[in-house]
Amino acid sequence: MGLSTLTATETPVVLVRAEEDDGENAARTPYGEIVVGVDIHQSCDRVLAFAFEEASRRDCALRAVHGWKLPPASGYSPVLKASVAREVDHTVAEMLDDMLMPWRMKFPDVRLEEQTFIGSAGRELVQATTGADLVVIGRRIRRSPMGTHLGPIAHAVLHHTAAPVAVLAHD
Repeated sequence: MGLSTLTATETPVVLVRAEEDDGENAARTPYGEIVVGVDIHQSCDRVLAFAFEEASRRDCALRAVHGWKLPPASGYSPVLKASVAREVDHTVAEMLDDMLMPWRMKFPDVRLEEQTFIGSAGRELVQATTGADLVVIGRRIRRSPMGTHLGPIAHAVLHHTAAPVAVLAHD
């Protein structure tokens, strides 16, 4: 039912896995970290606004992550030369930093960590969310009645992350 709701609305949706009830109500601990998946190639202001507002409200750290890989048509083999990978990763990290700069200035109280990685964005984002208290991701709005309305990254995160996941629809 959660996935149906998620793809049918353009409002933010937070999906929380049901916890096993051990018979005791555990005391609420302080929030530790929110992880937000960032696509540096398109505007994700709605996703970043939600993540920064939540981190500020909860007084917790925010880790912005972006995964990348070169397209198959780039002519490189699947295993990049270390020097090429470092150069591309440096450029990607600068692009992520540039995208986050206005948010860092708007929310100076938020402790922000930036992380880029080489590999499958879905798999790497799932690994990055280990121990997170909340994961924030975007979902492109698909207007076509045919086909999937949930991309592979959102699908991976929703099915393989233990933390609650906030999904924000965007163009």
